[in-house]
Amino acid sequence: QVQLVESGGGLVQAGGSLRLSCAASGRTFSRYAMGWFRQAPGKERELVAGISALGGSTYYADSVKGRFAISRDNAKSTLYLQMDSLKPEDTAVYYCARGRNVLGTYSTGGDYGDWGQGTQVTVSS
Repeated sequence: QVQLVESGGGLVQAGGSLRLSCAASGRTFSRYAMGWFRQAPGKERELVAGISALGGSTYYADSVKGRFAISRDNAKSTLYLQMDSLKPEDTAVYYCARGRNVLGTYSTGGDYGDWGQGTQVTVSS
């Protein structure tokens, strides 16, 4: 069972930036797609961004395109989410997730099977 530990959340003003990190345990990080989800109070968890195992392909939800950037460093077993031009509606708990299958797909919620504990992001207006 992989362990995923997110960090980098916090309170930021609208228009500001944050960079989330997710450290993964084990030696299989580079074999799996990875993604970032978020869940706001009273809403379902949604896939924000996904990245293929080798980092060559990405997916973004329409709500974050052009503002968020997902990346990974397979040598460090770490996933990142650079969030710019943040809006109050980006406020949520953000979760790192690992794909279900080796070299699997990454653009739908069902592609993922393991999640971290989450990190809170709060954007004030």
